[in-house]
Parts: sequence; C-alpha cells; structure tokens
Amino acid sequence: MEDVFASVSTRWRSFDYVCGFFFKAAEYIKAVESSSSAFVSTNSVSQGVQVAEFWPLVLDSAKLGFARTSFKWSNLAANNAGVTCVVIGLCANSRSGQCTIFDETTSRKVVSISPYMVAGDAIFVKARPQPISDVSAMLLGNFAKDGGNLICDYTEIGTLDEIARRFLRPMFGGQEFIDGLCRYCFWISDEEFPEASKSHELRSRFALVRDNRRKSPKKATVEWSAKPFRFVEIRSPNYEEAMVIPIVSSENRPYLPVGLLPRRSIVNYAFGMYDAPLWNMALIASRLHLVWVATVCGKKRGTATPTLLEHFSGTDSHREEQSRPHAVR
Repeated sequence: MEDVFASVSTRWRSFDYVCGFFFKAAEYIKAVESSSSAFVSTNSVSQGVQVAEFWPLVLDSAKLGFARTSFKWSNLAANNAGVTCVVIGLCANSRSGQCTIFDETTSRKVVSISPYMVAGDAIFVKARPQPISDVSAMLLGNFAKDGGNLICDYTEIGTLDEIARRFLRPMFGGQEFIDGLCRYCFWISDEEFPEASKSHELRSRFALVRDNRRKSPKKATVEWSAKPFRFVEIRSPNYEEAMVIPIVSSENRPYLPVGLLPRRSIVNYAFGMYDAPLWNMALIASRLHLVWVATVCGKKRGTATPTLLEHFSGTDSHREEQSRPHAVR
C-alpha cells in the first residue's frame, strides 16, 4: 500500500486494501484507454471519509462505467460473517455513452456515477470539525479507560458508602440508551478529589484504575494513572442538558435514535449534543437525515452507521436492537 500510494497521498493508511487494486487499474486504463476493469469490494470503499481521500486519485485516470449497489454476500463456510459488497466497473474518461447503475431488481442508465454509488457528478463530502450551519456541535462521548472501575451498575449502588454516592452520575452509551439500561459512573473533578478520597470504596477503585492504566501499551494512558479518579478522554463542556445519539443502530429502524437525557448525565460510548435547541433532535431523527447517512456514511449488516460527523468509528453490532421509551425523558 505504501509503494502504491505514498507518492500521491499522505492518508493511504486509512484506505481499504482493495483501493490499491482500483488505483492500479485506473493507472492502466489511463495508459490503455481501450481497457476496463471491475472489482467486487466491500461497500466501505464508497462510504465515509475514505471516499473524499481516495476516489479523486482514481477519477484523475478513469471513471465509473457501471456500479452494482450494496448487496449482502456470504459463503457456505460455517460461522461465516456476512459482508456487504458493491461491484464497481472502471473505464477510460474519454469513453462516451451512458453509465449503468444496477440494484436489486433494476438497472438504469445515467450520465455519470458518483463514488457514493448514486447518479451524479463526483462531489465529495469531507469531514470537518465544526458544523457548516447553525446547528449544535456533535461530540464523541467521554472514555474512562479504567478497566470498568469508575463504572457502576444500578445493583451496586446499595453497597456504596455515602461519600461515593455523591459522585455518581447517570451514564449513557448507545447500548444503555437503546436498551434502557441503568448505569452510572463516578465523575470527580480535581477539586473534588480530596473529598472523594475519604471514601474507602473510591480509594479501592482508584487503586484498580491506577494499576490498569499502568499496564496500558499507550504512553498517554499510562500518564493518566496519576489521576485515577478522572476519565482519560473528557469531551463534555459545561452544560445543563445533553442529547445522546448512539454510534450504531439496527439497519431496520426507519430513523436514527436520539434522546434527551436526564440532567447531569454523562455521555459515554455515543455522540453527545449539549444544551442544543430541541429542534436539533427532530433533524437527527428525520427520514431525510437517515437517507443522507445511508448515502454518504453507509449502512452495514445489522447496523446503521453513525451521523456524518463521525463515520470513522470502528464499532459494529449485529443485534436487532429495540428502542426503549423509558430511556428518553
């Protein structure tokens, strides 16, 4: 991959391996215009941030002559994992005539095919750190990297001493929100650490967190062993209310789940929007947004991938999840 891409891109490490085949085929087609190529690939080549980084390199030399949109594929092997695939055909930019898009039951002629597997010109959606319009920022949640020792299930609350209970905050990741699970975390600031240290329960947990972080292969995590009472990655601003948006959700759901959390809740493995206007929730849960996500960010077997802000998450889920109304205030 480095031999193929290092001279044309600094982002090649994020490319799927099959991208090397597409790129070399495009170079060949540019040299031999009468040639063409086609590859079966996982549909991730037409999804997420990779599209804007990779496909301009191909389209300098060739164009999409035909495409078979996403379909599920599996083989006869025992316990094989289902894969969602596309078939993409390349031909010379100079070749005239219409292109063809195939789906489950039909084919249609179009003037051009976008790398997102839809009819149209190659317009690329690039990742950006801030919204382009007047909507609230969506931030990835907070990560403890604590070996589970700063996390507390509902059943454990009764075993805690009074001091430890003061620092409990409701915690919601995608699983907690969708399945209606009750989990909590210990949320302690630097200023609150002396008071928290008076709790025998918390001192024991801090020691376990410290040992866990010291064993990490990552230097940054090891350094956080000096503050075993804090989450390692804290992205929450000061806020009154938070909305939670799960990173993954069932592909059979006709909307993306989003909910308004109880006050003082901590967003864990999910996205959070803080003190956002209520209409932002309607935008996220809209059918239009789901169509956008399916087109630009993609959908996987058993999941709907996250909103545009974060299509690079490596999370996957193969459960049929059900929304639980009591998880929404």
